Amino acid sequence: MPRATKSGSAPVQRRAGHGRHDAGDDAIGLDALAGHAGYAVRRFQIWIFQDFIRTLAAVDIRPTQYSVMTVIGANPGLSQMAVAKRLGIERARLVHLLDSLEARDLVNRIPSATDRRSHALHLTARGRTALAQFKRLAAEHERHVAAKIGKANREQLLRILADFT
Repeated sequence: MPRATKSGSAPVQRRAGHGRHDAGDDAIGLDALAGHAGYAVRRFQIWIFQDFIRTLAAVDIRPTQYSVMTVIGANPGLSQMAVAKRLGIERARLVHLLDSLEARDLVNRIPSATDRRSHALHLTARGRTALAQFKRLAAEHERHVAAKIGKANREQLLRILADFT
C-alpha cells in the first residue's frame, strides 16, 4: 500500500511482509495519523513530559505534582475538591498525590474551619522553598520547549491552547 514519506516526497510502495522496521524507525508510515491534531498533540505531550521529568529529575518532581503545588502556592487554603476540579485530576488520584507531597513535608492538609469533611491545602515552609526551585527548573524546561519549536511558535501554541486551560 502506498504511503507518503515524512518529507512529503512521492509515496513509497511496500508489500505486506516485506521490509522489517524497528519501532522507532521514521520510515514507518502513519497513514491518516499524520493529519490528526490529537495524535500530534499527544506526541508533543510525550516529548514535553519526558523533558520536564529529565529537567526536574534532581528534585524528583513530576508534572502533576508541580501543577498541584503551583496552584496551592498561588491559592493557599483551597480545598482538595477545588484543586482537583481546576486541574482536571480525579479526586482519588489527587489524594494519593497529596499523600506523597505531605510525606515529603511539602504540603499540609488542614481541616477546614467551615466544612468538617474538607481540608484546606497549604504549602509548608519547605514546600514554598522547594516550589521556588521547581519554578526555576520549569523555566529551564520551557526554554527547552522554545529551542525545540521556536520562541514565536511556543507563544502561538500557548495562545491556541489558552481556551483549554
